[in-house]
Amino acid sequence: MFTKRKSRSIAAVLAFSGTLTIAGWHKFYLGQPVWGILYFLLSWTPIPRVASAIEGVWYLAQDEEAFDRNFNLGKSAARNSQKVINQVGAIADAMRELDALRQDGLISEYEFEQKRRQLLDQIS
Repeated sequence: MFTKRKSRSIAAVLAFSGTLTIAGWHKFYLGQPVWGILYFLLSWTPIPRVASAIEGVWYLAQDEEAFDRNFNLGKSAARNSQKVINQVGAIADAMRELDALRQDGLISEYEFEQKRRQLLDQIS
């Protein structure tokens, strides 16, 4: 849970639900368990409910980039997906070139298979 990308809307919904029920779930979701426990311990006071409401508004007021910087270690979903698309495209081009070399008889079937496996191992 600590390494998965956090959603701004889910964090806001959990924060707003803390104003009606037990507060602190959004802190656990965002990878801040100490704050979550503190909110649970103070649940008999109005402090965590008010703080949850303020944080819910704060999460929604942030743009995606600011939220990613604060809670996703600066990793944007759009940047990551574009990087993976570019990587897969480059590997696909290399596979086509490799296949052309094999069809032209410039490399053996064994060499083709070895290089193909190396290329596929790069996708991660």
